[in-house]
Parts: sequence; C-alpha cells; structure tokens
Amino acid sequence: MRMPVSHGIARNVLDLIGHQPLVALGKIGRGLPFKLYGKTEFLNPGGSVKDRIGPLMIERAEEEGWLKPGGTIIEATSGNTGVGLAMIAAVKGYRLIVVMPDKMSTEKIRLLRAYGARVVITPTAVPPESPLSNYSVARRLANEIPLSYYPNQYENAMNPEAHYRTTAPEIFEALGTDVHAIVIASGTGGTVSGIGRYFHEKSPSTRIVAVDPKGSVLAHYHRTHELSKAVPYKVEGIGEDMIPKTFQFEYVTDFVTVDDRESFQMARRIAREEGLFVGGSSGSAVAGALQWADAHRPPDDANIVVILPDSGDRYLSKFYSDEWMRENGFIDETARVADILAVKDFQPALLSAPSTTTVRAALELLRKKNLSQMPVIDGAEVKGSIAEDTLMREVIRDASMQDRTIQQLLDPPFPVLRRSASLPELMAALKEATAVLVQDEGQAGFVGLLTRYDLLTFLSIEGGESG
Repeated sequence: MRMPVSHGIARNVLDLIGHQPLVALGKIGRGLPFKLYGKTEFLNPGGSVKDRIGPLMIERAEEEGWLKPGGTIIEATSGNTGVGLAMIAAVKGYRLIVVMPDKMSTEKIRLLRAYGARVVITPTAVPPESPLSNYSVARRLANEIPLSYYPNQYENAMNPEAHYRTTAPEIFEALGTDVHAIVIASGTGGTVSGIGRYFHEKSPSTRIVAVDPKGSVLAHYHRTHELSKAVPYKVEGIGEDMIPKTFQFEYVTDFVTVDDRESFQMARRIAREEGLFVGGSSGSAVAGALQWADAHRPPDDANIVVILPDSGDRYLSKFYSDEWMRENGFIDETARVADILAVKDFQPALLSAPSTTTVRAALELLRKKNLSQMPVIDGAEVKGSIAEDTLMREVIRDASMQDRTIQQLLDPPFPVLRRSASLPELMAALKEATAVLVQDEGQAGFVGLLTRYDLLTFLSIEGGESG
C-alpha cells in the first residue's frame, strides 16, 4: 500500500495514490439547506478512484505467489482499473493486457496504449456468460498465457478492502461522524462496500447511498433479490449486467437510479460551474445525491459527501462533445427561444441604451453590468448596437470621444427572433451575429437579448431541456 511521502519526495507514482481532498460543491449546492462535498478521486495520478485497488490486489498476488517477476497482468475493465494496473505494471516491470467492452471511449483505449498496455476489445451487447464477454475473454487469456495473473476486480476481496483501508478513513478524518450520507456511483461495489463497512463500524448513522445507471441490474437486485436483464446505457464505469461478488449489499442503505441524460448534463454542469473536470459517473453520483436528498430531506446543515470517481479528459469525444450529445438525443432540438430566455440568469432580461447616451456613460454601464455588447433602442425603434471593444478602440484613438454620443459609433442592429423561434433558428442567427433580440408574439417591444454565450450555456448545462 501507499507509503508516506517523505520530505515531498515520492518513491514512485504509486506513492501518489490517495489522500484526495473533499471540496465544497458551492454552486451545484446553492440554496440547499445541507452541505454538499465532492471527494476528488479524479485527482489520483491515474485519473480515477480505481487507482486505489490495484496496489493491494497486486501485492496480495505477489505475496501468494500468483504473480511472479516477468509475469503478465490480465484484467477485464471499463478502463479505469486498467489505467491503475498500467501504472503498477510500469513501475514493477509486468506486462499488461486489458480487456474492454467496445462502448468505452477512444480516449481510454489510447491512454492505456500510451502506458504500454495491450488492449483487447470485446462486444458490449453480449451476456456476461458469453465466451465473447470481456470477463470470459480475460479469463481465457489468463488460462492460455504462461505466468499470467487475472486480478478479477469483480471477485477480488482486495477491491473493497482497499477502500476500507484508505478511502473511508480519509472521509472520516475530514468529517468524523458528522457525515449524514455518502453517495457513490457503483459498479463492482468495491468503493461502496469498503466505505460502507468502515462507516458501519465507525458511524452507523451515516447513510450509504449507491447510485445505479438506468439499465443496470444492481438497484433492481437490491430491492428484489432477483436478477433482471440489463439494458444498454452509455455512462461508463458504473452499473453492471451481473452481480459482482465484491458487492456487499448489506452495507448499502439506499439505492437511486439515474439515466444517461441526467448523468451527462450534471457532469457538464460540474465542469462549468465548479471548475471540476469530471467524468459521467461523477455526474451520476451528484445527480443521484440531489435526487436522494429531495426524497429523504436530510436535516439542515447535514454533510453529504459524493465520490467523484474519474476525470473528464477521457470523455472529450463523448458527452463533452456537443455533436455527440446531439447525435445521441441528449440535447433537445425542439427547445424554443423562450426556454433559453427562461433560464438566463440576468436581471433585467434586456438592457439597452438610447442613441443619445455618451460613450463614457455607455462604457460605464457595460462595465457595471459585466456586458460586452448592448442594443441601442430609441423608444420602439432599434437604431443599432454597441460593442465595448469598438467604443474602447475609439476612445484610445481619440480621448475626446468619451463625451460624444454613441450614435456615431453604432454597429449593425442585432437580428430579431420571436419567443417561439426554434433552437435551430437561433443557432442559424447566431452564426452571423453575436446576439439576437427577442420579441413576444404580436408585440412591438423586446423582452430579452440572447448571446452566443447564453446558447452555449443552455446547451452545455441544461442539455437543451425545456423548462
């Protein structure tokens, strides 16, 4: 396991695993009566919480003689456990073969190959008992390749043990028994089982909430003790199509289910609002935490900890791509201008200036409202628009321009759209202009202004959902 870093110097990359801090999710949790914290597991050196389980699994294999010098590690994984094992293989001189389902991102495959791992891709849409599943292929390769070892994180007791020894004590060290709930997006069950067992012993009142993607079998099994049929879903690294032996359901207080849309939209919000570049499973966990809190009403000032499992850099070609989101139906093209205007966080909705305004006063108004542009309207007539860059450029050229009216420095007027205009219509308008004015149906006045930034915010954070 990880050794203490002495005098700021680590022996190797494995000493950097763990001790990732909690961070307050101040914007996501704005207005909530409880405190919401994220445990930043994506800051581990391999980019995920899965870094924690590899050292213990491999050390146990070495101690038992299952893995010898010059051997090969073979593992079935959605990618992140593979990265953790790749670091170990690099440090200790083992070969690594990673077996992954084909739904996983290109970034994960390239990342593993960059570490020197051999990557074997298997079909996603096969049952776990199929000889083509990643579990079966990994097991077959381990039987065929001499000096190989298959850690099998789905059955390896060192998986939950690693979280019992490291992740859980770190949370306890930060907050003690003052943790109302810990919310964990679950797959193999190692994280939720290890943390759950630790808090069951140290703080039995702490609720352990598992988050399952819609289509996985885990939540249904927890409720009914019956195995259902898995349905494909797109969020990676969590959920299962079978019941792992490492999942200790007795330590789970509650299960919540979230779908792909909720997961991806929340992950994008976390990146844009909190500055934390996280993966889709982190979106699942935070969305699940808010869903659980809405149903269970935790006490005021309660502390709720959410595990943020991995980094967003391995999903740039997927849900961080607007094109991918649109192709997969996670951005609603039927949204209207009214929907985007409704979520715009600015009061008043429309700020304008008359053409008689001085350049000095216009610049002061733009700075005060943190705007870069503004329509110029006399009564009901649109005269044009002004841009901070244009005004500043003219003032730098001739300081006396500050006391002249903006009428001499107008840019073209912004195009006008009705509130009922569609999202594609707005996109088309904003390809040619930096903003559009919004009008009510059949009315002469204007009710708002939408910029390219407003559109991007709506697409990235709201995912195009109406309302």
